[in-house]
Amino acid sequence: MSAGKQFVPLALCVLTVSDTRTTADDSSGDYLVAALQAEGHRLHERAIVRDDKYALRALVSRWIADEAVHGILVTGGTGFTGRDSTPEALMPLLDKEMPGFGEMFRVLSFDEIGTSTLQSRAFAGLANATFLFALPGSTSACRTGWEKLIRAQLDARTTPCNLANLRPRLRES
Repeated sequence: MSAGKQFVPLALCVLTVSDTRTTADDSSGDYLVAALQAEGHRLHERAIVRDDKYALRALVSRWIADEAVHGILVTGGTGFTGRDSTPEALMPLLDKEMPGFGEMFRVLSFDEIGTSTLQSRAFAGLANATFLFALPGSTSACRTGWEKLIRAQLDARTTPCNLANLRPRLRES
């Protein structure tokens, strides 16, 4: 972090992808909301959507069309079961993929869960100048993703560079 730079709060959405979670037991979504707010960001909207690629795509399309939304944190649906469809639903919406995010997430996750990290299809990218991060559904995976990758990149004070400071240039052509 650089002492001379100011923190810039971002408006973030949190999406939990699950056929079984409700607002009463969505610990991963709860963690992400608390974590982003603790850093000084603003929760724009939160939702829980079943594992259905069209329902996911519809909601995220609405969020990325809203210029007030700066980023989206997604938890769930990144595994290998028949119902896991987050990558298939959301990757087609990306204008630019951030391959290093998924690679780095799996490296960090390896230290925690070993080769089970191979089953993660975590990814990130940019859609209509909106950052999108897709994490596994476990709270520990969300904590790893937020604390070790996302938090610093959404903080304008992080040096030598960060995603937050790129925002004014994302629509350049």
